[in-house]
Amino acid sequence: MADNAGVTVKKMKNSALKKEQEKDALKPSPLRVEKAAESVSANVSGELDKLIHERLRLGIISALAANASLSFNELKKLLQTTDGNISVHARKLEDAGYIQCTKTFKDRMPLTEYKISTTGKKALEKYIGHMEALIKAMKKV
Repeated sequence: MADNAGVTVKKMKNSALKKEQEKDALKPSPLRVEKAAESVSANVSGELDKLIHERLRLGIISALAANASLSFNELKKLLQTTDGNISVHARKLEDAGYIQCTKTFKDRMPLTEYKISTTGKKALEKYIGHMEALIKAMKKV
């Protein structure tokens, strides 16, 4: 009976190992990613814009690129995040000159509106081009 238990445990370990190897096979190897990155850096000038690359900032600048302007509350609702997150990340984009912030009053209520700047449009286009080149390079590797 103890022999059967040992065989069963061994089969379970082999099965788990096989599943892990299959999962690893689906992941891009670091060497493959590195090779693709080298290919991209040879064809695309400069580094990836890390300011835009952060998820929430990418969401903000993308939303503003698709709209003439958005209010603070519209961005918050669209990106499903908190006041603090919108405030901090919008400020970083504003400090970089990627977006413009206008504060006014509407019906005696404060209204903060954001628009993408020309610099922001160019930075987003460059970022998208860089990401497209990386995706294309990954498909070739």
